[in-house]
Amino acid sequence: MALLPILHYPDPRLHTRASPVVEVDAEIRKLVDDMAETMRAAAGIGLAATQVNVHKRLIVLDVSEDQQHLQVFINPKLLSQDGSQERDEGCLSVPGIYDRVTRAEHIVVEALDREGRLFTLEADGLLATCVQHEMDHLEGKVFVEYLSQLKQNRIKTKLRKRARETL
Repeated sequence: MALLPILHYPDPRLHTRASPVVEVDAEIRKLVDDMAETMRAAAGIGLAATQVNVHKRLIVLDVSEDQQHLQVFINPKLLSQDGSQERDEGCLSVPGIYDRVTRAEHIVVEALDREGRLFTLEADGLLATCVQHEMDHLEGKVFVEYLSQLKQNRIKTKLRKRARETL
């Protein structure tokens, strides 16, 4: 397994729409493993392939307390959503930034697992938020884009300054 570099907002590659995975093969399973290792090393609970500059429709999540229950969503499709919840969200591509985002409270999603088997999952609460957040990445959208233009500009300025300071 390998740690993959995570793209940081406002990198334009984060706005690339992901393509469907055509076949769940050894290469895709290796990507799943590398993404899971990368997510855990960065202390995250979700990671989309877009965030590691691989523009395939693939998400890994682990919202469990012990970080031992990895969930894999290949070619995820939202079948239904209802209700509304507002939560603080953060993102490995927007380090150190958190803000409130409103999303559906209950969702039903269909996807392929790590072995290529089709499954359907009903989710609410944190899991529903995470699935929607990561699915946004596959569409080229970052959570800060739900915020006001003023907040987006402040975040971009802050992250650019931080990037300059680390050089």
